[in-house]
Amino acid sequence: MIHQEKLSKQVMKLKPSGIRKFFDLANQIDGVISLGVGEPDFDTPWNIREAALYSISQGYTFYTPNQGLVALCNEIHNYMLRKFSLNYDPKSEIIVTVGGSEAIDIALRALINPGDEVIMLSPAYVAYEPLIEMSYGKCIKIELKEEYDFKLQPQQLLEAISDKTKVIILNYPSNPTGAVMEKEDYEALIPIIKKHELLVISDEIYAELSYENKHFSLANFDEVKDQVIVINGFSKAYAMTGFRLAYTCANEVYTKAMLKIHQYMIMSAPTASQYAALEALKNGDSAIEKMKQSYCTRRNYVVNRLNEMGLTTYMPKGAFYVFPSIRRTGMTSMEFCEKLLQEKKVACVPGTAFGECGEGFIRISYAYSIDEIKIALDKIEMFVKDYS
Repeated sequence: MIHQEKLSKQVMKLKPSGIRKFFDLANQIDGVISLGVGEPDFDTPWNIREAALYSISQGYTFYTPNQGLVALCNEIHNYMLRKFSLNYDPKSEIIVTVGGSEAIDIALRALINPGDEVIMLSPAYVAYEPLIEMSYGKCIKIELKEEYDFKLQPQQLLEAISDKTKVIILNYPSNPTGAVMEKEDYEALIPIIKKHELLVISDEIYAELSYENKHFSLANFDEVKDQVIVINGFSKAYAMTGFRLAYTCANEVYTKAMLKIHQYMIMSAPTASQYAALEALKNGDSAIEKMKQSYCTRRNYVVNRLNEMGLTTYMPKGAFYVFPSIRRTGMTSMEFCEKLLQEKKVACVPGTAFGECGEGFIRISYAYSIDEIKIALDKIEMFVKDYS
């Protein structure tokens, strides 16, 4: 029997993660300084960890309701209203999921029929396209431009829409570019979204990491709120990546559909993680602010250093990534990152890991200590001089 022939054709078509492929290579080299992984370098605040430990010590180790702990859904409601002026019914419009990836997955599967077109902005988080394909949707890419600070332009959206378009995925603040959309940017899209009855999956996992201005959601516009599925979570804001917890906020009709999938696929999110998240929402604001200030300091340092060495980048206004151009070196993104890794033992992510239009860029994460960042940037500067 040829085992390869027994695999799902849909799975066989999927490409391996460009990030994982590169870091498998990096893991083979000793002494590498990595600026690649999108994970906070902070420990999860102790009060949050303690809440998880306490829940286990008290025997809270059973399934929770499918939708999530009632107390947690109530607190998510309070948090979204308090932080972003978004009002969702905790009984019918919120689901606690196993990370943001599950949230995106169940949203797509609840909405997409085979052949439906899903608009995706590129460069983009690596999971979007495979999840669209596994939902039997057709991915339509819009190439975002650096000259517009990687913001979606109304004309781009209009040109991408066809009679088969059903969903658009937005991700602001953005991974990998750090771009944000302001209120006025979204305002220009509202007539298009309404006219074409687009459903929007808005991945706002970096909402707390907006630096110059408070985060603004497309769902803040009442006229399209019921067309938007908001995804948020705990990994980035609270340094809780290993807890694997996020949530969806959406109109009751979409929430019911997503909950069906969630029930059969997951049953419920991990109980201890939910108690930790409850503590995070109640008493985590000061920790978020402390981490955000540190990220902002690092961002400013990284952007200034990169521009000084000729790897031009605009000032990203959210998340914890910069997306500098490496075109002046004459190398491709993959070539630049492979040589940098081999010669200077610094790992960054090729821009092409986030789509073909990422060619000519690399992604650098500044979710690392400032000391590591300084050493890594010194090495990058020497590398750039070597090839200038």
